[in-house]
Amino acid sequence: MIQFDVITLFPGMFLSPLQESILYKARQKGLVQIIVHDLRRFTYDKHNTADDKPYGGGPGMVMKVEPITTAVEHVRQTGIKTRVVLLSPQGVLFTQEAAQRLSTFQQIILVCGRYEGVDERVLNFVDEEISIGDYVLSGGELPAMVIIDTVARLVPGVVGDEASVHEDSFTNGLLKYPQYTRPATFRGLEVPEVLLSGDHERIKTWRRIEALRKTVIRRADLIERAWMSLTEQEKQFIATLRQSYNGDRP
Repeated sequence: MIQFDVITLFPGMFLSPLQESILYKARQKGLVQIIVHDLRRFTYDKHNTADDKPYGGGPGMVMKVEPITTAVEHVRQTGIKTRVVLLSPQGVLFTQEAAQRLSTFQQIILVCGRYEGVDERVLNFVDEEISIGDYVLSGGELPAMVIIDTVARLVPGVVGDEASVHEDSFTNGLLKYPQYTRPATFRGLEVPEVLLSGDHERIKTWRRIEALRKTVIRRADLIERAWMSLTEQEKQFIATLRQSYNGDRP
C-alpha cells in the first residue's frame, strides 16, 4: 500500500477526483490511502497566513516556509520509506520512469505550490521538485492529482488487468500500439485483419511494429531514448520508415 499525503491551500479541489473511478476503488480496497491536509492548519497567526509579500519587491505573494515545513514534519511517518515532493514548474519533468521510482515508496508527501512560488528555503525540507510539463498552472493541486493517479496505477491490484499497465504507453519506452474494438467495420473503416485472426504471435508482432511506427511518427525523441533496447530488425524497420518520409525524420 502507498499513502499519499497532500499539503495544499485548497483541499476542496481533491474532493471530486478522489470519489471516482480507479482511485476511489483503490481506496475502498485499502490499496491506496490519500490524505489531504489543509496548509492553513499549520500556520502560526490568528489570520492563518500562509503567504506574504516577497523580499526585494515584485508582484504577487510567496508561500511561507514555516507552515510548509511544519506540515511536512507533522505528516511524515517514521520507520517507513518516505519521499517529499514539491510540485513546481521549476522541477524535473515527470515521466513514467519517475512514477515507477516513486511507486517504491510507502509514503509520498506532495506539497502543492501556489501564487508566485514558495520560499526558496522550503527546498531544504523536500527531497525533490517535480513538474508535469513546461507550462504554468495556478498551483500544484492538478500536478499532485496527476502524480497520484499515475503512481497508484502501478500498485498491484489497483488496475483490474495488470497486463494493461505493462503495455501502457511509455512503460517500454514507446507509445502504445493502436487499439480497436467492435464493430469490425464502421463507415468503410476496417479493423486490421490480423487482429481478427486469432493468431496471437502475429498479433504480438503487429502490435510491436505499430508501436514503433506510431512512436517514430509522433514522438521521435522517444525512439532516440529507446534505441539501445531495440533489435537490429527493429532499427532497420525504423530506418526504412524514415526513408519513406524522403529522408526526413517524422
